[in-house]
Amino acid sequence: MAAFLFFVLSSAFYSGIAAQQSPLNISLGSSLTPTGNSSSWLSPTRIFAFGFYQQRNGYAVGIFLAGIPEKTAVWTANRDNPIFSSNVSLILSTDGRLILQLLEGQYISIANPLEPISSASMLDSGNFVLYNSEKEIIWQSFEHPTNSLLPGQRLAADHELISSASETDDSRGIFRLKMQTDGHLVQYPVGTTDVAENSYWASGTNGDGPNITLNLQDDGHLYLINSSVNIVKNLSDGGHPQNKMIYLMKIDVDGIFRLYSHSLDQMGNWSILWESSADKCDPKGLCGFNGFCTKLDSLVECKCLPGFDFVNQGNWSSGCERSLFAGSCNSTDPMANYTIEYLESTIWEDNPFFILETNTREDCAKICLEDCNCEAAFFKDGQCKKQRLPLTYGKRATDSNIALVKVGKPATKDEGVIPSNPLKCRKEEVRVYVLIIGISLVVLGVLISVIAGVYVRRNQVWAYKQISRFRNVEFLENVAPRAFTFAELEQATNEFREELGRGASGAVYKGILPDSEKVVAVKKLEKVLTDREKEFQNEITVIGKTHHRNLVRLLGYCLDGAKRLLVYEYMSNGSLADVLLKPENHPSWDERTKIARDIAGGILYLHEECETQIIHCDIKPQNILMDENRCPKISDFGLAKLLKHDQTRTHTTFRGTKGYVAPEWYRKMPVTVKADVYSFGIVLLEIICCRKSLDWSFSEDQAVLEDWAYQCFKAGELHKLVGDQEVVDMRKLERMMKIALWCVQDEPALRPSMKKVLLMLEGTVDIPDPPSPTSFSSST
Repeated sequence: MAAFLFFVLSSAFYSGIAAQQSPLNISLGSSLTPTGNSSSWLSPTRIFAFGFYQQRNGYAVGIFLAGIPEKTAVWTANRDNPIFSSNVSLILSTDGRLILQLLEGQYISIANPLEPISSASMLDSGNFVLYNSEKEIIWQSFEHPTNSLLPGQRLAADHELISSASETDDSRGIFRLKMQTDGHLVQYPVGTTDVAENSYWASGTNGDGPNITLNLQDDGHLYLINSSVNIVKNLSDGGHPQNKMIYLMKIDVDGIFRLYSHSLDQMGNWSILWESSADKCDPKGLCGFNGFCTKLDSLVECKCLPGFDFVNQGNWSSGCERSLFAGSCNSTDPMANYTIEYLESTIWEDNPFFILETNTREDCAKICLEDCNCEAAFFKDGQCKKQRLPLTYGKRATDSNIALVKVGKPATKDEGVIPSNPLKCRKEEVRVYVLIIGISLVVLGVLISVIAGVYVRRNQVWAYKQISRFRNVEFLENVAPRAFTFAELEQATNEFREELGRGASGAVYKGILPDSEKVVAVKKLEKVLTDREKEFQNEITVIGKTHHRNLVRLLGYCLDGAKRLLVYEYMSNGSLADVLLKPENHPSWDERTKIARDIAGGILYLHEECETQIIHCDIKPQNILMDENRCPKISDFGLAKLLKHDQTRTHTTFRGTKGYVAPEWYRKMPVTVKADVYSFGIVLLEIICCRKSLDWSFSEDQAVLEDWAYQCFKAGELHKLVGDQEVVDMRKLERMMKIALWCVQDEPALRPSMKKVLLMLEGTVDIPDPPSPTSFSSST
């Protein structure tokens, strides 16, 4: 042990001497370009180089092995966007900065030492070093590893390596290797928390010390060492030839980290000396959401759940989405639109929301089909575990676990127009719509000719009669909702006796349709003048085209003289406001996170997954209704704004509810889908805290929730927002709060898209600390 300690310390000493000598200094004013003879700065023996290397159709900046035919990169600068065109220059400027000069006077810093640079060196160790005027090292690449370690380099506690995106793209990939402060060296997918459920390889050194580091020696010895210079664990024993050999430890694109060797005599390929796993399906997240990994000899392949297709065929990690959508689950006949398909011998992350004892997988399938909240289930050893989508970390295994997947049945002709693909709102409808619209335009043209001469008469009763005459023309396009007479709905609601709620546009009553005994909610619009008529038609137009599990379904409508009514599916648990503001109804923390994800999914559908982009304009808890399983569904589309195909923003009159509307409404700025993102952010704050966003029963500094939330976030006092009555995962609370604060930024451009919001809620992307919501607007 003493000999080893002397070897380690002497190696470090001589490495330091070599660094201080810096034999080939790079002086201020030196520069490189991607093409030509000056594309890199070489180390003294020309083994390593710092500069430009080719990536796809461009160039990256980094350190690579120049002494072998394969110019393997071992360090990459600016990994968030590493690839540049040939019209750039790498400059060690005369004012002491290392920058990448772009066109039009723009630049990117490659390194950011705390004091000006006086010179630089590319060392034979593979370390690129920057010096101050006293020849002291002020920055070195060895202290900022990206995806690799070289001999003499270490991975310090609380640091991590991140794989490349692909073999031809060294931007950040989807796997990481972290040296934790508890002494554990662990592999995780990128964007996940450091918990055991997300890990897929670990060193088993948890608790062995706070300052353990991963080290690589120049004989191929890869090991963990503590602050007392004692080896905690050997990963590779070393002892391999040192002359004319180079060793490299790298976390590969496939998520496995390996120790390689290569001869410096320019013969042969890289050889694997050690690897963290021989099973290429071990890395979690390789196949993304709803995908699972399979092996065929030495090859791996990702496949989707039954009824699912890849989001991006060329990118497994993007996961899978439903290829067939059967509409919302019907609580009175939950098996009408779905069936169960079985996937044997697969294992997944097991996160059930309910577990039952069952005898057969068929029993488990029936149980899942009868529960609208169950989207999949696992059956093993007599246990049926209900699951929600997405399923994660799937792979083939010899395990006896069977995955049961709820798959939508294709719509039949008798079932009306139901979109088979939620991303395209059913292309098959387009042909029908074209025919219907053509006929409608002809009929409408005739009607317009008849009424044009007398249109100046704006008698209100006369106007109602004309609108009634048009009803078969106006709504032929929306063939899914059923037309009711006023008498039918009066009978269904028992003469409108049971009022469920009342809003600005009218009251909602509970009803039972006599022909099917189906419980419905009937919205009776009041004072239907010209503006209300437009609102009424808007609601039918919008909801008639939407089919999503988190949108309230429009079942029918009534145009009877001056009477305007809408018939919706009945939501037995009231609104989200009822759930959040009544202490006895407060959802658990896990339920709150699911409610937030479901609402985000519904808004995303409106923004990106419909043929016509829709801005809801009035997202608030009162317009989010809860079904019998407390699954949230967005309602009340009376204020929705439809955008044309080539339109991304609109100028429109003020819409929405004070306290939830985005600042651009007040400033009369163009309104985009980011207005709904702002409203969602306010709702998310209310979900987190189970209180109103504006409540003057609190003290003045706590009355405005978004202001108080940001103050607590900056002070590290998020626990104040949820009180002491509930046990909350503080990491999840912080994540949710970051998302909400990004959503409520005053500047629309700073708010994320709903797609990004959903990814953040699902934990698949990192979230930087948000600025103060009003910081941008107040500084301009």
